[in-house]
Amino acid sequence: MSLSIDELRALALAWIADDPDPAAAEDLRSLISALPESAPELADRFSGRLRFGTAGLRGRRRAGPNGMNIAVVRATTAGLVRWLADRGAAGPVAVGYDARHDSSRFAEEAASVITGAGRPALLMPGPLPTPVLAAAVVRTGAAAGVMITASHNPPQDNGYKVYVGTQLGGPAGAGAQLVSPADAEIEAAISAVGPLRDIPLGPLPARAGEEEIEAYLDAAAKIVTDGSPTLTVAYTPLHGVGGTTFRAVMARAGFAPPIVVAEQFAADPDFPTVEYPNPEEPGAMDLLIALASARDADLAIANDPDADRCAVAVNDRRGGAWRPLRGDELGILLADHLIRRGVRGTYATTIVSSTMLSRLCSARGVRYGQTLTGFKWIVRAGTDLAFGYEEALGYCVMPSLVRDKDGITAALLACDLARELAAQGKSLLDQLDELSQEFGVHATDQLSVRVEDLSLIRNAMATVRNRPPSHLLDQPVTEVQDLLPAADVLTILAGYARVVVRPSGTEPKLKAYLEIVQPVEGGDVAAARQQAAASLTGLRAQTARMLGLAGSD
Repeated sequence: MSLSIDELRALALAWIADDPDPAAAEDLRSLISALPESAPELADRFSGRLRFGTAGLRGRRRAGPNGMNIAVVRATTAGLVRWLADRGAAGPVAVGYDARHDSSRFAEEAASVITGAGRPALLMPGPLPTPVLAAAVVRTGAAAGVMITASHNPPQDNGYKVYVGTQLGGPAGAGAQLVSPADAEIEAAISAVGPLRDIPLGPLPARAGEEEIEAYLDAAAKIVTDGSPTLTVAYTPLHGVGGTTFRAVMARAGFAPPIVVAEQFAADPDFPTVEYPNPEEPGAMDLLIALASARDADLAIANDPDADRCAVAVNDRRGGAWRPLRGDELGILLADHLIRRGVRGTYATTIVSSTMLSRLCSARGVRYGQTLTGFKWIVRAGTDLAFGYEEALGYCVMPSLVRDKDGITAALLACDLARELAAQGKSLLDQLDELSQEFGVHATDQLSVRVEDLSLIRNAMATVRNRPPSHLLDQPVTEVQDLLPAADVLTILAGYARVVVRPSGTEPKLKAYLEIVQPVEGGDVAAARQQAAASLTGLRAQTARMLGLAGSD
């Protein structure tokens, strides 16, 4: 519903009257003064409130209800502490933050609301990786944890992520992200918050000491069986907060200091050297790979800005070029490494990840779990979770430390694997070839379509549901799995091909996850990879036509 100029002005003035941040209020006044030219911007800011979901909040830093700002953080935290109190959750709330614009301010605002409600707040000592905060929630017996971060979003964004403690999370969810219906309950509590100026603010708590960082480093280093001082690792935190932590844990685990991309090592909220601070994005790892190549590194590793994701690139010495491993490739390598080390329990991934993990688990006699998309589900695959991963570069390799994705420990485990293979005269690619010989080449790809009009996504999903294809490539469709109403996900299976279609949970995108399984004949992995790549190209083209949307990535 479009709003008139008078309605926009009234909404903005009402917000200003209750906004505790003078700078934000002045920003809105300037937009009011610029009416009617500023009407589209004001309409966007007041199109609705930034909604609290299982991933918390994430949005642009700007004044108004549809943005990340002091007012929204105050209301969200007041709703959170009320929700905790209503459920009898005892203990402090741990508060962490990254190095983005306003992260420190938002964290201090959250801590003041928590203490104002009569509950202790444990404020982290400085900008730190998200996994450090997630680990502290369990270690300190906190009722919950708040992490101010927008992960790998663009510089103008920030976010608010919530973890639950042992009391509310239970055995499988202690220190994990929220799951429904907690998000809806917290959203209702936020909506019930009265005037912001009536919310009591307590004193800013003394910051936690270095013990939280030290505890995390000590535990994380134990993922390594034998650090090798001869392993050469090139590393970048992509202008985020992972650099100091990763360098410290490498030393503690016995590895040589990583060589770092100097331009990207210090935290910089503007992310000046990359278009998007996401190692999945084309070009994001270019400086890292150039450094690794120049220094003849054994491994190249990137964390995203809050260091909960990990990307690894390797030198394919057969072709003489470096290439990033896909999330599915690193996931299967790390899972195989842990299984060979004797780590038992459930190995889990999501419905959009490669099916290779299920075959590996079946052959090795370990439990396999498949969940909906998102680490909040992966870590709840079983109380005996040993390992979980998602294709989007997220890995949980030490559930007893961090029951979420953790790019620091995943990077350490990749170093441990590279060290072990090097001692045998092998590389990560050699190990991947051996697994492909055993289980077939599992080639994966992703097709995504960004839209301005969300109805296009709904229409595309309805079209595929109502008229699914009869064939994928030359294979007849054998099964169509529709997960509605539990999840808006459609899986199409046909012989060696699989397509999973779903709307993105965080962006205005429709996503399709593609997989081709190509058996290896006569030990010729290269030929099987070539055939799988050709089939994947065909499947990608067919899927783009099937979705009927232009502008696919």
